[in-house]
Formats: sequence, C-alpha cells, structure tokens
Amino acid sequence: MRVPMILALVTVLAGCADSHRWSPQQNGSARITTSDRIFITTPADGEYGDNVYSGSGRNTAKIIYNAASAKSHLVRIGGLAENYQDAINQAQGAEQDILIFPTILHWEDRATEWSMISDKVEIKVEVIQVQTGAVISSGIIKGSSGLATLGGDHPQDLLPQPIAEFVSSLF
Repeated sequence: MRVPMILALVTVLAGCADSHRWSPQQNGSARITTSDRIFITTPADGEYGDNVYSGSGRNTAKIIYNAASAKSHLVRIGGLAENYQDAINQAQGAEQDILIFPTILHWEDRATEWSMISDKVEIKVEVIQVQTGAVISSGIIKGSSGLATLGGDHPQDLLPQPIAEFVSSLF
C-alpha cells in the first residue's frame, strides 16, 4: 500500500515542476561593469497561432530589468524594437553602453489545469556593447510549466529564475 501511495505522490510533485534552461549561442570575453549604462529594448508581444499575448513584450523587458537592476543602478527600458538595427539605434540615441535585445520566439499560455497542455516560452537574448557592436553574450531561454499548476500560471512566470541566472553571469 505504501509503494503505490509514494509513486502517486512523486507523480503529482513531478507534474508541478516547471522546467527551464539557458542555451548559450555565443559568449564573448567582455563583461558588464556596474558603471555601464544598460539599455533593454522591449520586444514585440509574443504570439501563438492567432493569439497575440498583449503585454508579453513589456513583461519580458521588465523581468530582465528587475534582474539587471539587482546588479546595477544604471538600467533603463527602451521602447519597442522592431529589429536589431532599431534596437542599436535606440541604445546609441540614449547614449548607453550595453544593449540587451530580447526577442520572443515562442509564447504559449494554456489553461494547463484542465487541458494538460503546458505553458511554453522561448526568448532569445542578445547582449551587445553599443560602441563596438561586439556581442558579449547571446542565447535562448526555454521554459515549460508543469502540468499540475492549479491555475494562475503564465509563460512570464517561467522567466525570472533563468533570466536572473543569465544576467548574473554577465557581471
């Protein structure tokens, strides 16, 4: 009787666990210092099929801002960046040292508690020295919610931990 009960408990707890990972694509040798002015562009809102998740771009920029602000006081969020050149132009116009350019690649907010389909998120993040155009780091953060969410979870809830870890690695 104990073994089936333990297996059921382990299964339920495993269903609650979110998963996320950072997959680096490029890591330069340069690091961000606390005296660098950091500019975070706002990505376009995430989409899945015909659904556009209004505010997801701003949420993503804010999560990155919160992580960077824990390391530096010289952090600001810029406007919507349609593309890489637009992001560079915004950062140069604001006389910033470092550009963090996030792009939402996948954003899927599901009613997991009844559909048993996980929320999913995938964000590409590029960190660039504005003056030289050198890439300090770039990679992709992927996250997926557990199945036993008990409601209220969203893709942005999968981002704070991996983004905080990524930002910490830049300093």
